[in-house]
Amino acid sequence: MKRVLAIILGGGAGTRLYPLTKLRAKPAVPLAAKYRLIDIPISNCINSEIQRIYVLTQFNSASLNRHIGRTYGMAGFSQGFVEVLAAQQTPESPSWFEGTADAVRKYLWLFAERDVDQYLILSGDHLYRMNYADFIQRHRVTKADITLSVVPVDERRASDLGLMKIDKSGRVMSFSEKPKGDALKAMRVDTTILGLPVKKAKELPYIGSMGIYVFEKQVLHDLLNAAPDRTDFGKEILPASARDVSLRNARSSDRS
Repeated sequence: MKRVLAIILGGGAGTRLYPLTKLRAKPAVPLAAKYRLIDIPISNCINSEIQRIYVLTQFNSASLNRHIGRTYGMAGFSQGFVEVLAAQQTPESPSWFEGTADAVRKYLWLFAERDVDQYLILSGDHLYRMNYADFIQRHRVTKADITLSVVPVDERRASDLGLMKIDKSGRVMSFSEKPKGDALKAMRVDTTILGLPVKKAKELPYIGSMGIYVFEKQVLHDLLNAAPDRTDFGKEILPASARDVSLRNARSSDRS
């Protein structure tokens, strides 16, 4: 895990949690008295032995930045760190973060300096417990360029997530961000492929993205530099990458 750099996205306006987000970013919303939502992905990283962590912040970020600065010092982290990277305007890039991918793109020059093999991209406003080490090991064993963490979901929740179709090996064949109507129905799959029993698979016929991604270092740089107009991972980067995979597979089939 020393070859992994974690990048946590500080989240947007968090309008669905208003008024809790009136004066703070969603990741700064209090949890269990003394904690904040941002502590969940940071804690997951530290317990997974990933100790180099950047947090990208922008909207209503004062309390979030203050909490991270007060909570995570260098002591106890060996050579690790938890560092805030705030949105900033520069002569080369006068705009603020315009999306999840754009936020990462604007700091690629800094991430490139780190001697790592993979980037772990996380959301700062999700509540869950996960050992990222197992996830990253799976990514390495399969020699994937990009690996997504997924969960089977029902139709009620499906339209709020990025949905995907996969083949029997787990390769993502198509990806659609928060589809509605007919586009949603088109993303129904047989989720027994994830190990669910038949009855449960009928209740949960969609594969939803958890917003947890692993990218090979050079792959992420290539994707973000090649298409500077693509500003969001879920809406643009991942669907385009899935289309590229399908196209390559189609060409391979044609040649065979």
